[in-house]
Amino acid sequence: MRGTLIFSGSSCPALTGKICENLGMAPADAELTQFSNGETSVRILTSVREKDVFVVQSGSPKINDTIMELLIMISACKGGSANKITAVLPYFPYSRQSKKKSHRGAITARMLANLLGVAGVKHVITVDLHASQMQGFFKCPVDNLHAEPLIAKWIRHNVQNWREAVVVSKNAGGTKRVTSLADALKLNFGMVTTDRKRGTNMTASMIMNHLDGIERQPQLESIDSQVRTTSSGPEKEESTADTTHRSRPGTDGNGSPRRANGPALPLRNSSNPNFPPTRAPTSLSQSSTINELEDADGEGPEYNDDRAHEVTHGRLVHGHIVSDDFPSPATSAADTSIMDDDIMAMSHASSFFAPQHALGGGDPASSDEEEEMIKNPKVEHMITLVGNVKNRTVFIVDDMIDKPGSWIAAAETVVKRGFAKKVYCIATHAVFGADCLEQMQACDCIDTIVVTNSYPIPESKARNASKLVVLDLSALLAEAIRRNHYGESMSPLFLHNGD
Repeated sequence: MRGTLIFSGSSCPALTGKICENLGMAPADAELTQFSNGETSVRILTSVREKDVFVVQSGSPKINDTIMELLIMISACKGGSANKITAVLPYFPYSRQSKKKSHRGAITARMLANLLGVAGVKHVITVDLHASQMQGFFKCPVDNLHAEPLIAKWIRHNVQNWREAVVVSKNAGGTKRVTSLADALKLNFGMVTTDRKRGTNMTASMIMNHLDGIERQPQLESIDSQVRTTSSGPEKEESTADTTHRSRPGTDGNGSPRRANGPALPLRNSSNPNFPPTRAPTSLSQSSTINELEDADGEGPEYNDDRAHEVTHGRLVHGHIVSDDFPSPATSAADTSIMDDDIMAMSHASSFFAPQHALGGGDPASSDEEEEMIKNPKVEHMITLVGNVKNRTVFIVDDMIDKPGSWIAAAETVVKRGFAKKVYCIATHAVFGADCLEQMQACDCIDTIVVTNSYPIPESKARNASKLVVLDLSALLAEAIRRNHYGESMSPLFLHNGD
């Protein structure tokens, strides 16, 4: 392409070389060095005057050095009178810090966006931002490309019986990404959730049954006596109706009836004609807290306490699925103190009350926090699989693989509890912190790890990981650069070819 120069940062020279090869050109010359005290030095060795310049730099293990190198390269090109400077960031650094999680927290991703703007960037090309709303941090246009079409194409060509597979999210925050891939492949999807706040001595049934028993024991005796008594006149029927209205079963936060710690409540239906009729609530407070069992015709739905199909629970100890008879880990002092407190303290500490931040809302934990919680040997977690994966291939999908704990826990859940046949762990960014790749390679429940080359993977790690499959993003990025240079639409890059 005439009038175009592509510079490579030190983080991804191999990816930049493939991009230039797709475009039929060579990377532009630049000298990247460091002084003895760690300061970065950049020299642009070719003229950039009135040229369309693209600087390719991704995240790396030395993330702060690569960021400074990128900023200095952009500033040097701006000082060299480049016509337009575009930053190509396959993996956008600090993308996980895109919101303020505490009063004194920093929105680091926005700060980096401001730094790029001050350095002289006029356009940004990236792949699978951790949070798509980050595009609003920039004052320049941002093309947030997706690796989903490339991943879907690989699945169609390399996975046997992929039409019977299930796409699973390993946490609640990734459901949007999972449903998008499931819709593209026309597959069913599921979700794995981990209760991060549950201690070994405080289970859901213990808390809810304890509350239900205190709340409803007098009501159960009243209802039982009413059911045993046959209504013989209008006055008795009216009195029993009033009592029944007061003793309706309560509801949980989702409006579902809660089960008492005792005999099941009789329900009014065609097979139980003696059950007394109910009266509509007489006040606004009653109508907001009492679950409506009757419709306009006077006949209400039948409720039971059967567990929903396709919902599977498992015990998670030290990051791994254990059997039901596995001994519980040692109880911490904090958990013991909670048990000695009143019921409201117990319920507040349980997982049924989502953790709230001072700034409002329940924000999911970061990967480091999630890893620490799962790996805590003193706390037992409950992990839940929603969806039917029995004898099916499972695609566990997220935007990046950094820590192995949640991936291994999700894989063991779908295999040991859901009886899945094969598990593929799929992500765009292969961060692989510490010994993440080695642990996932050693996990018997994971069959294949599919990532892209948006983040540099050391050759020594990749060589020893037989389960690792790396997809090449160079063609996607090269086409994005070409379209950006010629002013063409980016929309075709988001489409699935269907082959």
